[in-house]
Amino acid sequence: MTHPVAIEMPSTKPHWWSVFIAFLRLGLTSFGGPVAHLGYFQKEFVEKRKWLDSTRYADLVALCQFLPGPASSQVGIALGLSRAGISGAIAAFLGFTLPSAMAMCVFALMYDDLGNALGAEFLQGFKLVSVAVVAQALWSMGKNFSRGTIRTIITLISAIAVMMLPPTIGQILVIIVAGLVGIACLRTENSSPIHAEDTNVSKRTAITALILFFVLLAGLPLLANTLQLYPVTLFDSFYRTGALVFGGGHVVLPLLESQAVQSGWVSQEAFLAGYGATQAMPGPLFTFAAFLGAISTQTPSGWIGASIALLAIFLPAFLLVIGALPFWERWRHQQVLRNALLGINAGVVGLLLAAFYHPVWTSAIHRPTDLLVAMAALMLLIIAKLPAWLVVLLTVLFSGFFLS
Repeated sequence: MTHPVAIEMPSTKPHWWSVFIAFLRLGLTSFGGPVAHLGYFQKEFVEKRKWLDSTRYADLVALCQFLPGPASSQVGIALGLSRAGISGAIAAFLGFTLPSAMAMCVFALMYDDLGNALGAEFLQGFKLVSVAVVAQALWSMGKNFSRGTIRTIITLISAIAVMMLPPTIGQILVIIVAGLVGIACLRTENSSPIHAEDTNVSKRTAITALILFFVLLAGLPLLANTLQLYPVTLFDSFYRTGALVFGGGHVVLPLLESQAVQSGWVSQEAFLAGYGATQAMPGPLFTFAAFLGAISTQTPSGWIGASIALLAIFLPAFLLVIGALPFWERWRHQQVLRNALLGINAGVVGLLLAAFYHPVWTSAIHRPTDLLVAMAALMLLIIAKLPAWLVVLLTVLFSGFFLS
């Protein structure tokens, strides 16, 4: 009896270009911040393109919420990685990030001329938007991460501590202590089991990525201190920011302020104006790094400085996603790590609360009319639920034409 011969079909692994095009469309249109981005991803890749099912998508979101870094960008990287390997992860990142990064770099290069042409009140409008946006983020994060007596105390003490301690050391210390308090005093509910999927990453590659993450985190400060070269210092500062931001999005504000403003690279006025402008952009909030690298008073600035800052702040996200994805099924059920994350999230709300007071409030609110405009912008965000880009536009135009 003759047995049929099995024919091995050629691989149909998706090409990175299709991933790039899909994410470029979102990079041009996905306004609204990290939470909105996750909704866009759900609709585009789960419901429309059916790259993965809703359970798998929820698992990726859970992983990226657990890791430090920009959560929505990490979900995008994980989607690209699962779809087309490491080339797919790079394609997803570039498509989602480049539109807003390039726009922020252009804004930085035009900042001085724009201020001279339009007047200081237009730029003041960007700072007033920052007050409203950060206040909204505080309210939202506080409801999620500072519930209960213990987590409220962690948030308040973290805010006080970070204002009293040296900036960089204080922020890291707050995160560590908040995590330890979480381990000792808080407890999560057990999570449901997740389904193992092909991640397109070998364990050897994952381990290499995790080793590289920690080597850079420990080694870059030593290298920057030894060489005393601005490009190395710039890369080190933004890499550590990307590696130590829990909660993503607006929590990057206090870390970047300590790195860029207190180092004298960027004026506080330009910092807040750029942060306000970032709210009008689609894509990830971390592209604010491109603005800071481009507008820096040090050399290199411009496009080169923007590229260094952008690569540095997103590199930890790449390494952590590639390193963690194959081990997530095991790590997710570690109760100690989950308890620590409860404390860390409460602590980062405290960091954001401190940043809301200084520099956001102290630099933007100088007179009663400033407070009224900021409150009006906040109401447009919370009550009218207008998109952030429209609130930015309305606030800047109002400030420029009516408060000058």
